[in-house]
Amino acid sequence: MQIKFKSLKLENFKSHQDLEVKFADLTKILGDNAQGKSTIPQAISWLLYGTDTLGSKLDPTPITYEADQTMVSLLLDVNGKDMLLGRGIQKGKTQFYINEVPSKATEFNEVLEQIFEQDLFLSLFNPNYFFTLHPTKEQRPMLLKYVPAPANKEVFKALPEVQASKLAELVKKKSLEDLDKIHRSNKTKLEKQYIAAQSKTKTLKEQLDENAPTVPLESLNAEDSQLVKQIKELEKATESANDKNRKFNELQSQIHSLNDQIEMSKERWPRLRDEEIEDTCKTCKRPLDEESVQVVRDDKDKRIGEYKSQHKELVDKRNELREELNSLEYIDVSEQHEKIRELENKRYPILQEVSKHKHIGSLQEQVDKAAATEKETLDSLNESIFIIDSIKAFYAKEAELQAQKVQALFDTLSINLFKEQKNGEIKPDFEIEMDGKGYKKLSLSESIRAGLELREVLSEQSEVIAPVFVDNAESITKFKEPSGQLIISKVVAGKELEVTADE
Repeated sequence: MQIKFKSLKLENFKSHQDLEVKFADLTKILGDNAQGKSTIPQAISWLLYGTDTLGSKLDPTPITYEADQTMVSLLLDVNGKDMLLGRGIQKGKTQFYINEVPSKATEFNEVLEQIFEQDLFLSLFNPNYFFTLHPTKEQRPMLLKYVPAPANKEVFKALPEVQASKLAELVKKKSLEDLDKIHRSNKTKLEKQYIAAQSKTKTLKEQLDENAPTVPLESLNAEDSQLVKQIKELEKATESANDKNRKFNELQSQIHSLNDQIEMSKERWPRLRDEEIEDTCKTCKRPLDEESVQVVRDDKDKRIGEYKSQHKELVDKRNELREELNSLEYIDVSEQHEKIRELENKRYPILQEVSKHKHIGSLQEQVDKAAATEKETLDSLNESIFIIDSIKAFYAKEAELQAQKVQALFDTLSINLFKEQKNGEIKPDFEIEMDGKGYKKLSLSESIRAGLELREVLSEQSEVIAPVFVDNAESITKFKEPSGQLIISKVVAGKELEVTADE
């Protein structure tokens, strides 16, 4: 798009009561200070946006005289088509005109938006305007709007193969931003898990070292086999003796039992022997006849006979058992039992070592499992760290390539688009330098040249050719002719305002 100014009319605008300016490819505004030179470009920015050329609100009220109405009209050529825009103030109310037709503010603004965006136009019109914008929030986006970031494939090509292939595969499913969030979260979680896994593996290894057998299992089994053999031989010898001793003990027990029964029988005998024969009835106390007394006497004799028979049977049985006991010999096997205990005591440490062999496999399995978990956790952690570092490298390389693209647009200016943080991450930044100096440190002539070079890049990249106004042109002796109409303002001592248009 190409915009040209044809003519500008001012009516009661600040110091100008009635002024018409004709524009050409080169328009010169000459005059001493306070002649209203800067008011001319301000009238254009006020007409379009209600601001001065730096974007600040502007009061167009006449300074040295009174007037009922202020009016500014600008005849534009937009891609070869004329357009007359006007803005005025009458009785405190702003009025808008499009091709001399009164219009609403929204209609007026819509027309402007179709032609150019405010920040872009003011940056092209006033080389100093761009530098009033916020560096990262406004300047950087405006410049990068027309210089797109390099494509992923372009960045991957510039990265090491291992990083490029990994990211190229991952971005098929998720964005780099999401991948960065996921793996930063994973990294925090896995770092804690890895510390825990290391601790567990260390503990299990210490247990493994403490419980590791010191004697080979074959040697232990051979030694234990000899001891078991000796124990079995002793147990076999004692088993036969135990059988005999068991019979001996059983006879002794039976004899003791019979002795007790015989003693109890002896205690019964005096009562039975001395029992009197009653000659009266126990119930009615009547004397018994001779026949009844004889029955009582016969009953006693019968019971005495039964007693003697039973007592003799007990005594005979005891004597019989005594004779059998006397034929037996008690075998003392305490010495053999003591030897068995000694052998069992010798087996105990051997069996403990054998047990270590049995459990060492399970413990080794736990150690191997813990070590595998530790390695798996470390591999996952390293994977996330690698992806995070690869993404960081991607952004750094993307920034580098984009900076190269942008820098290639300029001849004398250096553009810093990014700043590296202490942690190595790349943060968006924006700074313009000329000969190693920031814009704020440039002299007046240097700042004008910097502004002109920057607006040329914006004009070329946005494909918008617009007029440019250079104020204080007397301070710069030489500069590259810009695209579009050039309007220069110079201070000439003692000279009244003069506007000349050269085709």
